[in-house]
Amino acid sequence: MEELPIIQKTYDLIKWYVPVLNRLSKPHKFALGDRMVNGLYNFLEGLIIARYAKEKLAQLESLNSQLDILRYQTRLLFDFQLIPVHRYEYAGKLINEIGMELGGWIKQQNKRQHSKKY
Repeated sequence: MEELPIIQKTYDLIKWYVPVLNRLSKPHKFALGDRMVNGLYNFLEGLIIARYAKEKLAQLESLNSQLDILRYQTRLLFDFQLIPVHRYEYAGKLINEIGMELGGWIKQQNKRQHSKKY
């Protein structure tokens, strides 16, 4: 089965972001960094589960909320001056790309579910 672009983009985000988060100072690493790392791994797992699920929509909508949480956590990193602007912008770009892919997938599933009713 061919790899879904959203899964590959999420994998790439994790590969880039986890080392950045692991370099945070101790108080921030344990309070925010670890939550973000766990959230990233959970998000990837959720995408893989959704890929094989018969009813994908509920799973995808939950993932959309998780991605929004990651957006806010990334903004907190920047506002607390824990990451430089170029890392903040790069993370934001990757998260937005994943968000667009996820939004498209949700839209596709909404159409599919709507067409089943009729």
